[in-house]
Amino acid sequence: MKILIIGDSCIDKFIYGECNRICPEAPVPVFNPISSTKNEGMAKNVFNNLKSLAPNWDIDFITNSNQIIKTRLVDIKTNQMIVRIDDNDKCNRFTDLNKLEEYDAVIISDYNKGFLKEEDIKYITEKYPLTFIDSKKIFGEWVMKSSFIKINQPEYEKNKENLINYKGQLIVTLGEKGVKWNDITYPPSRQAEVSDLSGAGDTFFAGLIYEYLKSKSITKSITFAQDCALKAVEKKGVVVIK
Repeated sequence: MKILIIGDSCIDKFIYGECNRICPEAPVPVFNPISSTKNEGMAKNVFNNLKSLAPNWDIDFITNSNQIIKTRLVDIKTNQMIVRIDDNDKCNRFTDLNKLEEYDAVIISDYNKGFLKEEDIKYITEKYPLTFIDSKKIFGEWVMKSSFIKINQPEYEKNKENLINYKGQLIVTLGEKGVKWNDITYPPSRQAEVSDLSGAGDTFFAGLIYEYLKSKSITKSITFAQDCALKAVEKKGVVVIK
């Protein structure tokens, strides 16, 4: 099976430090950095997780060339994020859609940074019979030919009127309550001790696709994806599960 992952990517940077006093010039904490980590995020996080789960699969990856950087300042004692700084937050549009190869499945991880426009996603869903979409855009007619949409609860509330006529598989993640599909809620297999939610949606998305392409069972895929996401949220930062 030949697979394509396409979408906008970033570098997720975490700076861990201490806040032990208030700034005398303004009522804000003084942050003393201690350590830092960097991870590949957004669409690249989906790719990295899927490649980790299926190292022998034939997976192509297309993303932006410029480097979007999300820097999070995090209290090292509580793991509480203090602020996030986004640098170079937009990217150029992908212009080579007509050069895409033939694929058995296409995964669209769209963070709405400019790499894919609505008409681009419509083109992809009409060209390829099996497509998975996770998008931060407000949905419209352009998404109706997709096979799967993964969306979280807050985004679903903004989009539900636009998805009334959607005929594909709609997977709504509900956080600690589980996942909703086909009007059934599937609770997680266990409760997680949450350390960091960053990137968990990407991990879920990769796990869902991996299991579905193996088993063709949506229920098995939801269960497996939830277990993948549980492993991710129990670790600090954006992680790739094994």
